[in-house]
Amino acid sequence: MTARPRIKQTYRVQADLARQLADHARSRRVSQVAIVEAALASFLSPDGADRLEAAVSRRLDRLTRQADRLEWHVELSNETLALFIRFWLTSNAPLPDTARAAAQAMGKERWERFVESLNRRMELGPRLARELSQDVRKPSAEPDEE
Repeated sequence: MTARPRIKQTYRVQADLARQLADHARSRRVSQVAIVEAALASFLSPDGADRLEAAVSRRLDRLTRQADRLEWHVELSNETLALFIRFWLTSNAPLPDTARAAAQAMGKERWERFVESLNRRMELGPRLARELSQDVRKPSAEPDEE
């Protein structure tokens, strides 16, 4: 294989850019010329812009899908919370003053159990969206079989 002819070029670059180039060449154990040639070849490559556009498009598509899923989960959470609050407010009467202290103590205990349960579920257990999709697929007339 014959070596391609080389043409000597002289360029001026900013001092900090020259230091970065030297550091990069040293860390990669390649010559500065090799790095500059590779960078120029990549920059001047006719398909370079197409490859970059394709890569950016793929990334944007993935981000869009992730944002759509996130939007769906936030909407599900909001609707679930709103439905629960509406149900709770319409089905629970206010407590008389005599029962308020006992109810607050019971509420605190129940809250702590809820937080522990939520923590376990977030670390290990099934997620609500997965449970909902499974519940929707099951015919409602048949009892659960486990």
